Amino acid sequence: MCGAIAYEIEGKLGLVVNCHCSRCRRWHGSAFRTRTTIASKQFKWLSGEEFLSKYESPQSIKTFCSICGSNLISLYADYPQYIGLPLGGLDQDPGSHPTMNVFVGSKAPWYHLCDGLPQHDEWPPGGAEALRTAECE
Repeated sequence: MCGAIAYEIEGKLGLVVNCHCSRCRRWHGSAFRTRTTIASKQFKWLSGEEFLSKYESPQSIKTFCSICGSNLISLYADYPQYIGLPLGGLDQDPGSHPTMNVFVGSKAPWYHLCDGLPQHDEWPPGGAEALRTAECE
């Protein structure tokens, strides 16, 4: 938001989903987080890496700007070859759109899903792996 940190991604995005889990809702202060995964080699910090702050959650390391608090990428200790990318932080059209709603079983009770996308209470079978590998690289 403040412009102190900039990054660049190259190549295709992975599977794009709307995640309604309580962690994503709290982290983004919203009804859900639209996210994807890219291969680590597709990502490059351009400037402001010294302003990067990190928060280690049970599943990942969340990064954010230490100046304005903007949510940035997620890093995975178990899968260092991938980066979680919130689409809300992109300036350009990524060319991909959400394909499903996941963790609907814990969605915000005040939010009504009406986008017509498939809904899954958790990850569908193979969903977490598909998110990491679909079209990355």
